[in-house]
Amino acid sequence: MKPLTILAIISLMAISLLYTEAGYGQGLTTSSLRGSVTDENGNPLAGANVVAIHEPTGTHYGAAVRNSGHYDILNMRIGGPYTVKATFIGYTESSQGDIYLNLGQAARIDLQLSQEAIEVSGVVVTAELDPVMNSGRTGAATFINPDMVRQMPSIKRSIRDLTRLDPRSDGNYSFGGRNWLYNNISLDGSYFNNPFGLDDPAPGGQANAEPVPFDAVEQVQVSIAPFDVREGGFTGAGINTVTKSGTNRFHGSLYSYARNESFVGNTVSGNDVIANPDLSFNQSGFTFSGPIIENELFFFFSAERERREDPASDFVADRDGNVEFGESRVSAATMDEIRKIMLDVYDYKTGEYENYFHKTENDKIIFKIDWNVNDNHNLTLRYNRLDAFRDKPPHPFAASFLGTGRGPNENTLPFQNSGYTINNELDSYALELNSVFGSNIANRFFFSYNKFRDFRDPVSVDFPTIEIGEDGITYTTVGHEPFSIHNILDQDVFQFTNNLSYFSGR
Repeated sequence: MKPLTILAIISLMAISLLYTEAGYGQGLTTSSLRGSVTDENGNPLAGANVVAIHEPTGTHYGAAVRNSGHYDILNMRIGGPYTVKATFIGYTESSQGDIYLNLGQAARIDLQLSQEAIEVSGVVVTAELDPVMNSGRTGAATFINPDMVRQMPSIKRSIRDLTRLDPRSDGNYSFGGRNWLYNNISLDGSYFNNPFGLDDPAPGGQANAEPVPFDAVEQVQVSIAPFDVREGGFTGAGINTVTKSGTNRFHGSLYSYARNESFVGNTVSGNDVIANPDLSFNQSGFTFSGPIIENELFFFFSAERERREDPASDFVADRDGNVEFGESRVSAATMDEIRKIMLDVYDYKTGEYENYFHKTENDKIIFKIDWNVNDNHNLTLRYNRLDAFRDKPPHPFAASFLGTGRGPNENTLPFQNSGYTINNELDSYALELNSVFGSNIANRFFFSYNKFRDFRDPVSVDFPTIEIGEDGITYTTVGHEPFSIHNILDQDVFQFTNNLSYFSGR
């Protein structure tokens, strides 16, 4: 008969001021150990002491064995390696080493002690846990561990490149055929969805930015139908991401990734694209972590900057009346005349209509403090900031007077100053306190505050929107962007959660 752990998860405070039709949920940030301690005859050793040591930080987690012979240790740091030891008066010490813990998964470690007739050294056993077939599984889930994070190839260096490893993924953020609006995304337990549900499932997505540096990711869990009552608020997938923490060793990394047009094809069906093919991309950053007080206080810091330029249009204006591949029907002479009239008559600068670039830029940092207050209490503080923007042309269809779209394409070329810039800004604060009280009570208190600021800036000064058509099709667009710039979203999301777990018997 399998041991039954009674998790009395009492939501003492479950207040979430969220703005999304997808509902809300909390994310897991820790793992746990469970198992039994017996003598060589299989009899329970009530009162035996079990200690799990996180080797990189020296953090100790402990529990006393209950009358049934079972123990549970909750709210442990993910990863490892761990060494688990069991001791009891009159018995030799037993231990297992090289144990690694996955996010949200309970690892089972059973220990057997022998009566101590003579003084002997401790017995060390190396644990081999089946990552799939074990009683610690809490539902169908995919775990992306640190080794997989390091080895997974990624062009964008995005968390969604990791979640694609889940076989139920469509390659983006849809799982099991469910729309991404029904997912719940968390970072270190903090609600990290796009609360308004506009354009992208995660903060920064509208500006083509990731909310955290890729090198700050420790583990990712994709959960579809979890059994754990602490996970909920979604009918798609729960995507839990936990960031790295400092250890007793100082560690740093420095990286830079770059590419240009030489890495991108410039032909379509054997024809060269005429528009300026110059491209540039650079993503650079660093991480630094280590101890402030050995075995007690640790820090982790990561910063990243991304800079990218892309041609604003794949088409150029026609100059000889013979429209070729890569040319728009729009005449360069006509566009020059429109630009001159707007400047001379209305003192309005239209900007270019070809050979200009759109920028995508973002800066992000994350700072994390882990404090082993004592053997029973662990405190984590985390701050994350994202500042991102992305240049865009005028919305191709919204509020188009002719209904044929503003391009740029083979029929129309808008002027540069008719575009706009998407801005995504995020400040996120999180506090987590994990506590153990005796051998059968564990508690997790969590608070977070996320400040989302999404807004759009027009390139143009205030000026009427002018859409010029020819043959019933939009020819060009001049003036202020009429639609998207009014999407202004100021959102403040607070979370208070307290989970109290009580264990009894088996």
